[in-house]
Amino acid sequence: MTVLEQALEGTKSVAILGHVRPDGDCLGSTLGLYNYLLASYPDIQAAVYLEEASSKFAYLKGYDEIHHETDDREYELCICLDSSDEERLGDFKVYLKRAKKSLCIDHHITNTRYCEINLVAADASSASEVLFEQLNPDSIDKNAAECLYTGLIHDTGVFKYSCTSARTMEIAGFLMEKGVDFGSIIDNSFYKKTYVQNQIMGRTIMESIMLLNQRCIVGYVRQKDMDFYGVTPKDMDGIVNQLQNTRGVEVAIFLYEIGVQEYKVSMRSNGKVDVARVASYFGGGGHVK
Repeated sequence: MTVLEQALEGTKSVAILGHVRPDGDCLGSTLGLYNYLLASYPDIQAAVYLEEASSKFAYLKGYDEIHHETDDREYELCICLDSSDEERLGDFKVYLKRAKKSLCIDHHITNTRYCEINLVAADASSASEVLFEQLNPDSIDKNAAECLYTGLIHDTGVFKYSCTSARTMEIAGFLMEKGVDFGSIIDNSFYKKTYVQNQIMGRTIMESIMLLNQRCIVGYVRQKDMDFYGVTPKDMDGIVNQLQNTRGVEVAIFLYEIGVQEYKVSMRSNGKVDVARVASYFGGGGHVK
């Protein structure tokens, strides 16, 4: 019996949480678990609580059932996925505080072990991979498989980041055999951008600066620029990855304004620099690269 199965034993209600500004792995793991519970534990009342995410993930079963506002409900078990600390849960951390039991399933090396039970595999490619290892493979249907596959491709950069392992590829192969349209998932959720997304990316690259003997590239977007193009934080996916592709760059940094002198920062490393340590210094977290 896995840790997840033990936590679910005798449980009648589950709140499923992820981190603020949910990305592909956050949605993939939370909705993957949600669909798995619907199919394998029909007697459990489960609900996903997340901030609004990009509509490019609308193909995932359960996307339209996500709760975007808090309510007065209490759940026996709170399961937190892809979130390294309690603050990353945003306003939805109230469900963690109300729950009788809590379980964290994550892969961030900076995880603070904030739940009653913490299942953290820092060498895993994604939270979706950690979750997969807790599931009964025979009970994973196509809906859950699409979610988990989405999580894998987004946190591995379509299997090219160093976090990709042989086990990651084995899991991806298993999920493909469930009938997921892997080509469409990769194209539509990872590569394709709207016109305004391409515009803001182009402007960011055009106005980026090179530092430290051109080993570091920095791109930024101000709130007034976001207002001009009509974009939101959900439209910023992929910009830091494009900056990272600049030849000779070791570290890419992307910032966009979310308040007065307050920025959301993303970093990527191509070499030896541990960007997770940099993020941790400023109260954030993440992965080595």
